[in-house]
Amino acid sequence: MHDESVLVRALMIGDVVGEAGLEALERLLPGLIREQGADFVAVNGENAADGFGMTEAVLGRILAAGADTVTSGNHVWEKREFWPILEQEPRILRPANYPEGCPGQGWVTAEKAGVLWAVVNLQGRELLPPIDCPFKTFDRIASAWPSNMQNPLVLVDFHAESTREKESLGYYLDGRAALVAGTHTHVLTADERILPQGTGYITDLGMTGVPDGIIGMDTKICLDRARTQVLYRMVCAQGAGSLRGIAATINRETKKTVSITRIDLR
Repeated sequence: MHDESVLVRALMIGDVVGEAGLEALERLLPGLIREQGADFVAVNGENAADGFGMTEAVLGRILAAGADTVTSGNHVWEKREFWPILEQEPRILRPANYPEGCPGQGWVTAEKAGVLWAVVNLQGRELLPPIDCPFKTFDRIASAWPSNMQNPLVLVDFHAESTREKESLGYYLDGRAALVAGTHTHVLTADERILPQGTGYITDLGMTGVPDGIIGMDTKICLDRARTQVLYRMVCAQGAGSLRGIAATINRETKKTVSITRIDLR
């Protein structure tokens, strides 16, 4: 049994894809927050604006739905007019391991429910652009935390293609992060678990978008691309969206996860 007074609840929600994903988030997230008694919510929004990138209006909708922090990935750069927002709004993150000089920031802290939360956004390098090392980047971020910020409760969104790389980062951060959740591949994996040193882990949060397509995109277009290798422009699938991710219970004193559960709502 755990002392309920030292427990907090976190939600991490998978990549929001297009208008259907936004509508599903707005429809389902507020109730989920109430049902779970969530103290902190992180949502990946990099595909929210028509499937590619973000806009200021889209970001506002995600925050209004209940997100405390919005993470992203390689598609965050799609809409150049959004780059100034990356500089102005601390609640939107881009992967921290993009080279120095890129707009925006890759991690943020927030005090909520009596806890200092730190959200770190990283991107993988296997089958993605060879940017800076995500492992060393996390070490650099953690070593630079000021003395009054020691031992925050850390949530990591690792936006990566390779399951091996995702699991590797999970074990690398075991005991240093409360949660390590993969994003990017849009398929909710069934491997949620607590690693030996207390870090909650899942390889991919899945997506918040239309489940009756291919990774949230129009099925015919994706099939045509796969069959012909012609890069037809992908568009979002049409239909009702679902919301996917994880809910975790974390000990605020030890910063260790005590339970982790998949979420799949329609």
